[in-house]
This record gives sequence, C-alpha cells and structure tokens, in this order.
Amino acid sequence: MAITITETAATRIKAFLKNRGKGIGLRLGVKTTGCSGMAYFLEFADMLNVEDKIFEHMGVKVIVDPKSLIYLDGTELSYVKKGLNEGFEFNNPNVKDECGCGESFRV
Repeated sequence: MAITITETAATRIKAFLKNRGKGIGLRLGVKTTGCSGMAYFLEFADMLNVEDKIFEHMGVKVIVDPKSLIYLDGTELSYVKKGLNEGFEFNNPNVKDECGCGESFRV
C-alpha cells in the first residue's frame, strides 16, 4: 500500500508547514459526505496516532489512518495551477465515479 506526492506538491507542503511554524506533515484521509459518498480531507498533522501509516517522499510526511488507506491506496497527490485557481488534486486509481461538482467520489 502506498501514497505518493509529486515534486510540486512536496514543495507546497513544505512551504505551508514552514509558514505555519509547526507540524510534522500532512494528514490525508476520507470522510463520508457529498452526493457520491466520500470526500478527501487534508489537514496539518502535529502528532501521530499509533495506527497511522506514514509515507515519506521528498522530505514530506503524508500521514493516513488505516480506514482511509483502504480507499486511498495508490493515490498520487499533486498540486496544480489552472488559470487563477490552484490547489491539491488527487489521482486515485480506486475512484469509480465522481459527482458533477467534483467534491465527492465513490469507490
């Protein structure tokens, strides 16, 4: 099981953590919500839980709880700019369908 990040995502995460002044990495997970059933969430991680899985790439730790990892296995996290918009994108091979607005997904 693995989660990967692009070089651009790693650079942005490092910058966010530096500006924040604390944190050990980025927590990635899924929650039940939306019209398709699940949505991603990202938050800064200041501590680890015993059951957390840690994936480290380019000096950045991505922390995932075991329940979310089932839905996220193989996901690549990238950071993209499209016109005036920028943000994280998820390339998740487990996704079978997404809602029209792109906020939630189904596996």
